[in-house]
This record gives sequence, C-alpha cells and structure tokens, in this order.
Amino acid sequence: MARMTFGPGRHSRRGPKPGQSGNKSIREIVEEIRAGLPSKENYRERSLTLHGLICARCGREFTSAQRQLLTVHHKDGNHLNNPADGSNWENLCAYCHEDIHSRELLGEYLEKGKK
Repeated sequence: MARMTFGPGRHSRRGPKPGQSGNKSIREIVEEIRAGLPSKENYRERSLTLHGLICARCGREFTSAQRQLLTVHHKDGNHLNNPADGSNWENLCAYCHEDIHSRELLGEYLEKGKK
C-alpha cells in the first residue's frame, strides 16, 4: 500500500511566529478578548465572598487552597444574570454542580419521551 505524504506546510495552519513586527502576540489577543467579555472571575469571587467556601448542596467546607473545587451555579440558568446581591448564585462543589446539570438533562430527555 502506498503511503501518502504531503509537502511541508500544505496542511499547516500556523500563523505568524510570535515577535514578528506588526503582529499581535497571543497574550495581547487573549487580553483583548477577555476585556470585551463579562468578567467570570468577578462574579465568582463575589459569590465565594458572599456565600463562603461551602457547597450549598452537600455542605462540604473548603479551605482557601481548595477553592478551585467550588463552582458558581446560576439558579435561573442565565450566566449573564449576575446581581450584586448574589441572589442568582449558589456555590457548589464540582460534583454537586455536575449532578444538578446531569439531572436537568435527564429530565429534559424523559419529558421528550412522554410527548
């Protein structure tokens, strides 16, 4: 069986090398994108401060070294609804957060089956 070979760069999607004059670095591009988006970290930090380092579902307490295991769940499902009082957020451990969203998907699936 013959092997197919391709010439150099034929399927390459690489852009210009970093540091070339007139081109933005990857870091600059990422910073521009982040500047235009609502700050995820902003509401996450506010929720952790307001509600503490405790999972609202299972009650597990986390240390500051374990805080990355806590996620912010939007109760109404709208990630753009971030009131300053934190009324749309609850801190959930990664396991409880996954469980909630899995149950939502299962419920939607079962509802479609009834129709």
